[in-house]
Amino acid sequence: MKPKARTILSWVCRLTATVILLQTLFFKFTGAEESVYIFTKVGLEPVGRYATGAVELVAAVLLVFRCHAWIGALLASGVMAGAIFSHLTVLGIVVKDDGGLLFALAVTVLLCSLVVLFQQRSQVPILSRFIQSRA
Repeated sequence: MKPKARTILSWVCRLTATVILLQTLFFKFTGAEESVYIFTKVGLEPVGRYATGAVELVAAVLLVFRCHAWIGALLASGVMAGAIFSHLTVLGIVVKDDGGLLFALAVTVLLCSLVVLFQQRSQVPILSRFIQSRA
């Protein structure tokens, strides 16, 4: 992939994940009915809702800065893996007649975060050591 295309892909993935993460914060921090329902159903209301929101906020901010984007992507990947697992095991794909929107958003953030992690794999300490030892 050409450097310019790689840069554009990075920005698209980082901004997509950031916008989705920031958009959902409002619902978590204001105690919207759907958020309370979700975290009650998984047994983490209200602490899990606030903690998840805080981690998502940090991830969104870090994703904006290229030098720290891998950390944000790692955090976002972890949170989204948990969200997807919860959808598949407890909540279901469709939550409160949302047509699967929350599940789709979680998958989108996970995929974007994984792309960012792959692109910046040389900056991730444990991966960079692995890459150097293989060279």
